[in-house]
Amino acid sequence: MRKTIIAGNWKMNHLGQDVTITVTSLVQRISPDVKPEIIIAPVFPYLPQAVELAKDSPVHIAAQNMHWEDHGAYTGEVSPAMLTDIGVTHVIIGHSERRAYFNETDETVNKKVKSALSHGLTPILCCGETLEQREAGVMQSWIEGQIEQALSGISAADAEKVIIAYEPIWAIGTGKTATAAQAQEVCALIRRKLASLYTEATAQAVSILYGGSVKGSNVAELTASADIDGGLVGGASLKADDFMAIINGAVVK
Repeated sequence: MRKTIIAGNWKMNHLGQDVTITVTSLVQRISPDVKPEIIIAPVFPYLPQAVELAKDSPVHIAAQNMHWEDHGAYTGEVSPAMLTDIGVTHVIIGHSERRAYFNETDETVNKKVKSALSHGLTPILCCGETLEQREAGVMQSWIEGQIEQALSGISAADAEKVIIAYEPIWAIGTGKTATAAQAQEVCALIRRKLASLYTEATAQAVSILYGGSVKGSNVAELTASADIDGGLVGGASLKADDFMAIINGAVVK
């Protein structure tokens, strides 16, 4: 049975005091028997702080990126070994902003997914299309290509450990949201692609999230869809009240 997951990507937001306030508030308000799996991804400097604040709670801490090597002459980078050393359990890989602004490619995404898995980190693998690609009718081939290349050389057993997040780029931070039907269409497409790469059993084991202006007001409709297993939340994860509304509103299948 695949998990329902609500993950918060804080991007380049929150100073240390904000991290303390938000994580503490979440920990105090999320009961130990909460149904969705909860993940938050602060910026690098505050990861150890967040790990300590979330200790012995249902909240998991993710990094927003990582390098694929364990160590080396890679100024400004952080390795998977460093993340596991401080207690991080998940890592976002291939977010559209990393691809657009920092030259992330399908090849580097694949290297990072493999490296994360080898270190026991759970990758949150992102994929998504631009509005131009959707309108040009190449959305399907684009998404399928991202999934196939990201998972190249990865076994079925390891693929089942990956969380996939579908984020239509045109809906990230714009206030626009794909309709539940649009989001379901692409998440179902991703699951069919997983089945073609592996087996139906593997496809059914992978949690697929929707990201793109997820809010408390739309999370129930989105997560009620057959192939949407939760949300990767941006701006609405920065305040505990907003994030709790999403957590509480998510449909757990």
